[in-house]
Amino acid sequence: MQPDGKINVAILDDHQSIVDGYVARLSQNPAIHVAATMGFGDELEPALAQFPVDVLLLDANVPISAQNPAPYPLLHVIPKMMRLYPRLEILIISMFAERGLIRAVMEAGASGYILKDDRATVTDLANVVLMVANGGIHFSQKAHQLFLGPQITQSGDDLSARQLEGLSLCASYPDALTTQLSESMSISNSTFRNLLSGAYVKLNVRTRAAAIAKAQSQGIITPLTPSSLSA
Repeated sequence: MQPDGKINVAILDDHQSIVDGYVARLSQNPAIHVAATMGFGDELEPALAQFPVDVLLLDANVPISAQNPAPYPLLHVIPKMMRLYPRLEILIISMFAERGLIRAVMEAGASGYILKDDRATVTDLANVVLMVANGGIHFSQKAHQLFLGPQITQSGDDLSARQLEGLSLCASYPDALTTQLSESMSISNSTFRNLLSGAYVKLNVRTRAAAIAKAQSQGIITPLTPSSLSA
């Protein structure tokens, strides 16, 4: 929070028109200051290190960089940012109405899940941000119904948060070595391998690629979009 009491907000979304719309709505409220906007996942950590941020608006599907169009590892980024910035509130804004993903990001530490086609919430975004900054939680109505509704059993439903985090990293960096991915999670190489092995068993697959594909198809990590399929 700024010395004048304003809530500092950062926005990560790869569509500039959407970012501009969020900035316009938030800037109308004198209690909110938009501290930073980003279009790629690899810009997030430098921005949060440079600017004090109270609330982070986080698109669920943003490319890692201009050179790497793979979706950034959402389920790794959320817990990492929560460890680095314990007072940070993270509000997911997404096109994905996927029960598994909604539950996964909330378990990872997010303070809400807004669907991009929820016009009422987007119109009232400033008040939602203020509520979240003060410890509240906000869902789009459809997201809330999915979050609370009866679970349709799938093979990956009992994956742990750490297993989902590991698969999220694998999906974002499919060519990375196990040692590199384990370092990202601050765990040993053997522990990371055990995480993946357990995930394979629960998903009933035998390879990393098959595990990623099945987790994406079930919507328990960031699903593939037409743009990412063609990239």
